[in-house]
Amino acid sequence: MSTTPVRRLTVAQALVRFLSVQYTERDGVRHRLIAGTWGIFGHGNVAGLGQALLEAGEDAMPFHQGRNEQSMVHAAVGYARQLNRLSTQAVTTSIGPGATNLVTGAALATINRLPVLLLPGDYFATRSADPLLQQLEHPVEADLSVNDTLRPVSRYFDRVTRPEALIPSALNAVRVLTDPVETGAVTLCLPQDVQAEAYDWPEEFFAERVWHVRRPAPDPYELTEAVQAVLAAERPLIVAGGGIHHSQAEDALKALVDATGIPVASTQAGKGSLRYDHPADLGGIGHTGTAVSDDVARTADLIIGVGTRYTDFTTASNTLFQNPGVRFLNLNIAAFDAHKLAARTLVCDARAGLTALTEALSDHRVNSAYEAEYGGGKVRWEKVVDTAFSAADDSAVPTQTQVLGALDSVVGDDDVIINAAGSLPGDLHKLWRARSPRQYHLEYGYSCMGYEIPAGIGVQQAAPDTPVWSLVGDGTYLMMPTEIVTAVQEGLPVNLVLIQNHGYASIGGLSESVGGERFGTPYRYRAADGTFTGDPLPVDLAANAASLGMDVLRAKTVGELRTALATARASDRPTCVYVETDPAPTSPPAEAWWDVPVAETATRESAVRAREEYDRQVGDRRRHL
Repeated sequence: MSTTPVRRLTVAQALVRFLSVQYTERDGVRHRLIAGTWGIFGHGNVAGLGQALLEAGEDAMPFHQGRNEQSMVHAAVGYARQLNRLSTQAVTTSIGPGATNLVTGAALATINRLPVLLLPGDYFATRSADPLLQQLEHPVEADLSVNDTLRPVSRYFDRVTRPEALIPSALNAVRVLTDPVETGAVTLCLPQDVQAEAYDWPEEFFAERVWHVRRPAPDPYELTEAVQAVLAAERPLIVAGGGIHHSQAEDALKALVDATGIPVASTQAGKGSLRYDHPADLGGIGHTGTAVSDDVARTADLIIGVGTRYTDFTTASNTLFQNPGVRFLNLNIAAFDAHKLAARTLVCDARAGLTALTEALSDHRVNSAYEAEYGGGKVRWEKVVDTAFSAADDSAVPTQTQVLGALDSVVGDDDVIINAAGSLPGDLHKLWRARSPRQYHLEYGYSCMGYEIPAGIGVQQAAPDTPVWSLVGDGTYLMMPTEIVTAVQEGLPVNLVLIQNHGYASIGGLSESVGGERFGTPYRYRAADGTFTGDPLPVDLAANAASLGMDVLRAKTVGELRTALATARASDRPTCVYVETDPAPTSPPAEAWWDVPVAETATRESAVRAREEYDRQVGDRRRHL
């Protein structure tokens, strides 16, 4: 007879207990891995995980009540990003639509390499009640459920159909969540009968576990090759990606740049890796990049990618890096990303790799003429930013870039600016002056409308004393405003900057550029010809935000906006600053191309002209082999 101590708990109770004692550790600092659980309850989880969370209590597992399942994932992702992937949250849902609402959030988490634990309910493992309410029946795959939609967007997926199967499944889930290479959405599907089933669990399962988050050092051979590549380059350029932030490698990057003079251009995820006023910080790169960054990128002979995935916005759809002899050196903890663009690889932790490069390049510095060249370009670009941000008259209706200028004048170094979709990401990437590593929080891997408000909640939970700003346009706001109620309920002073521009401004502009004539993008009444070209819709989004519990400040002019933003920043309540913008374009034009295929044959003149421009641009596309 076994003498191993056991504890009799339901599967749901055991899972909550297990999660409550999982920790990460990096550089000697320990974090709780699952800091809380978001939930919306239905018949698929109320008697299982709902009861288990109630029984565990807030000390063991804090519970957060959400309003939309997708939003709950966004909040957990925002939390995880703010804490450098060392801590995250779990999300539980019922079966059916609650579970399928997780898919978009899961895709966002996995694409952005950010950990989140998803715990959807599932149909009865015993099939004693079949079919259940909300169960998908498949005629030839009886073990299929709607939760299988989460498989392609999860880094680890399991369906726990027996109590004892939870042990290896839970351990594997945490292994993936804490692995900087593998991390993303992790899904454990929990049949509702299994959740409530009791089992004698070995006490060892509930022992405190600390998962060390490693910092792998560079391979000596790869490091030697990397150093030789840098020494041979006359015009090297670092492309800083989100991996620098995840690794907390900002100081290591600065040390390398200070020593060598190599300039830095940033992806959306990497912006803020250097402070904006560092002499070598050139700002954003790619389609939404700065003029100086893209000019240097076109002539660079070595691109040093650090922690980047090289999306099409970064590479300008493979038209940006035009030097005939350009080569790539990629420093990335994931070999999958390091090998992109036929690069030399340095597969290691960003901080460890940058530190090793700095030591190996101790006597090397780029040519002073190169430094003077990019320094002059940086000075010229700062004047462009000043023009876009400034308003000649404080009584004028602000443009969108002037909204950013007003915000720039109000925020402190540690404020966090959150955005994900619309025309704001381009303006922010080009213009925002990031003052600290965590200030610029752009979700542009999935560019998911609706991310901003729940992510603001997650960031506020992770950094309670930090002013947080969720920037949204009317299109994004109408997608998913309901977590405002959660911010009010939790007493989280998230600031919402709500910009009214009567439609999908970003896609409207893109539509116009590719011959689509802004079709289907304005928020307007139908005109006599059936198109949406009538008067603007009489919606009052400020009133809507107020109805959900926010304090609302309406600003009509640049001066009123600046005052409202300062008032919001000083408030201890969730506050919305609402402003209707002047649609006049004040953002600098794109400095690099983006490949959005245009109709090859058309009868409308706008599409014909757009195709001619497309054919001209696509000729610059190249494969880097």
